Amino acid sequence: MWRRLKLTVAYDGAPFAGWQSQSHHNTVQDHLERVFERVTGGVVRVHGAGRTDAGVHALAQCAHVDVLKLLPAERWIKTLNALLPVTVRVLRCRYVSKDFHACFSAKGKIYRYRIWAAPVLPPFEYRRAWHVAQPLDLKILKSAAKHFVGTHDFEAFAANRGKSASRTGSSRGEPEQSTVRTINSVRVRQKGPCVIMEFDGEGFLYKMVRLMVGALVKCGLGKMRVGEITSRLHSGKIGSARFTAPPEGLYLVRVRY
Repeated sequence: MWRRLKLTVAYDGAPFAGWQSQSHHNTVQDHLERVFERVTGGVVRVHGAGRTDAGVHALAQCAHVDVLKLLPAERWIKTLNALLPVTVRVLRCRYVSKDFHACFSAKGKIYRYRIWAAPVLPPFEYRRAWHVAQPLDLKILKSAAKHFVGTHDFEAFAANRGKSASRTGSSRGEPEQSTVRTINSVRVRQKGPCVIMEFDGEGFLYKMVRLMVGALVKCGLGKMRVGEITSRLHSGKIGSARFTAPPEGLYLVRVRY
C-alpha cells in the first residue's frame, strides 16, 4: 500500500530553471522525481507547495510524494540527499495523512528578499542578493511597505496579468478568477549594507513579491512616490513603468499549514 511523504526541501536556485518540471529537465522537481524513480523503480510525481522561478532560492519549500517503497523517514533523507545535486537538500521528511496536499493544504507563505545596498557586491553575495549600488532610504522603505499590508487587488503587481498562481504559490497557471490577495505583514530591516524585506501572506500572484520589491526600491531611491503604490492597488493600473526585482535575491522561507 502506498504512503504519502511530506518533504521539506532547501535549494540554491541559481543552477536551476525553477521548481516546475520542464522539457529540459533541469528543475528542482525534475531532480527530485529522478531520484525517487531511481530508488523506487517506478514513475513518481512530486507535488510542491508552489513554483519558484528560475534563480529563486528556497530555505524550506514543502512537497509531497506518494511512494510504495516504505523506508523509514530518516532513511529517506539520507538516501535522497546521497543522490541529489549538492545544491538541493531534503531537510525533513515524514509520513502524513493521504488528505495532506503540499499546495492545497497550505494556509500561507513567507518570502524574504535580500538587497546589498553598497557600491561593491562581495563575491559571496553573488547570486544571493540584488546588488543596488546606492544607499536606500530605510525610513521610506518601511513607510511604503505598510501600504501592501491587508487585503487588496494586486492586479498591478502581477506579471502576465490575467494569469497567475495557485492560492498560495507564485507560479504560472490558468487564468486567475481573482487577483485579490491578503498580505499579513511586510517587515523591512537593515544589517550593515544588507536590506532585508520579508513578506507574510496568504497567497501570492506570479512575480508579485518581486514586483512589490521593485516598487519599494524605486521609492527608496527617490524614483517613485510612495503614494503611487496605493494608487496602483486601488486602480489596478500599472502607472509609471514598473520594475521587477531580479530573482537571485528572493527566498521562500516557509510554507504555513
